[in-house]
Amino acid sequence: MLSPLDLSLINGPIPKAATVAAALALTYLVIRKNRTWWVRVLPIAVLACALFVTGLTLVVNNLWKPWPEPMPVILMVWLGLALVAFTLAVARLRPSRWYGRVLSVIAAIVVVTSAITATNAYFGQYPTTRAVMQLFHNPSVNLPDKEDTPSDVLEVPPGKTLADVWKTTGLPDKGTLSEIEIPGTFRARPAWIYLPPAYTAKPRPRLPVIVLLSGQPGTPRDWYDAGGIIENMDAFARAHNGLAPIVVMADQLGSTTANTLCLDSKLGQVESYLARDVPKWIKERLTVDERREAWTIAGFSHGGTCALQLAVRAPDVYGNFINLSGQREPTLGTRAETVKAAFGGDEAAFIRVNPMDILARQRFPQIAGVIVAGQGDDLYRPAEVEVFEACRKAGMDVQWKELPGGHDWNVWRPGFYSSLPWLAQRTGLVR
Repeated sequence: MLSPLDLSLINGPIPKAATVAAALALTYLVIRKNRTWWVRVLPIAVLACALFVTGLTLVVNNLWKPWPEPMPVILMVWLGLALVAFTLAVARLRPSRWYGRVLSVIAAIVVVTSAITATNAYFGQYPTTRAVMQLFHNPSVNLPDKEDTPSDVLEVPPGKTLADVWKTTGLPDKGTLSEIEIPGTFRARPAWIYLPPAYTAKPRPRLPVIVLLSGQPGTPRDWYDAGGIIENMDAFARAHNGLAPIVVMADQLGSTTANTLCLDSKLGQVESYLARDVPKWIKERLTVDERREAWTIAGFSHGGTCALQLAVRAPDVYGNFINLSGQREPTLGTRAETVKAAFGGDEAAFIRVNPMDILARQRFPQIAGVIVAGQGDDLYRPAEVEVFEACRKAGMDVQWKELPGGHDWNVWRPGFYSSLPWLAQRTGLVR
């Protein structure tokens, strides 16, 4: 029987019930048998909230610009409704009796909660209440030591794949997640590392690696909280006798709202960190398959753009990439703003490292990738179409996936996990 904690917060009765509850609560807050209320209080409250939300939107989109794309209109509408509910509840407190005050506060809380629920459903951030509760849980365990002696490591004969020689049984049902700092030329936040059940085997197999990136704003932990990395990777491992890639959720931002462009520039040495420091640390600390064909760089939104960048800038490190709803090019808003902030106005320096310019002048037949876009993503889907065509013309072995949804986790989760069978075959985890 399905636990209430596992009911969907994205589709089904909960989001619909929240919307209905918000409408009823807001109706209660709006209606009052008082002429002054209708002539003065209500119009002023609604106008003030509308002006505040409009001003905030202009500041975020045009001055602060913490991310390149504008704020979604639907989120601004819900913010406005939440502010109106809170304002009207405050306005009703003094002239009401005690039970009226209580009802007003409850009604405001209902509207605010519904706004949060609608925002979560829009982005698909937390699919269930259980996923929300994970925010208060730290699943990190210590990384096991690396095993170096020949008897400790399962070697694969020439001409064979790991799937050909893997016969271990009796493994744990679940993998582990660890939080650890990866030092380097960029001051990154701690990475999160998923190790599948096969990593506990004796002898231990050399497993393929996925370096997985978040969007911006974001954190490496997003793939645990919103991406369901443990549940989905464990499910894949169960279907493949404990085998799954090692997943290193690295940091390419430095802070939640920073935008480093994933380049070596005035904004940070991020490309060097991901192309040199992170792979070096992984190979020294973990038992991994060191062939470039076994290494994948992947991410969503900003992380998807970054995945394409590393695929063309470090093809000797990463043989595969998964670009989930990435941009056409790394950007801080406009090409001029990007070049000025990152390269002091030197556009030639930007062109040398911009993936679309690189794809126009070089071929990459040794690279394979998956490009995923949301059917309703009006901003990023057209960019991904251009990227796909550029990759194809540059000789890459690329696949196109278009999934229901917008620029959100409703696309990124299934887009990434549905690419694992292709990736497992390419890296030798399955025959």
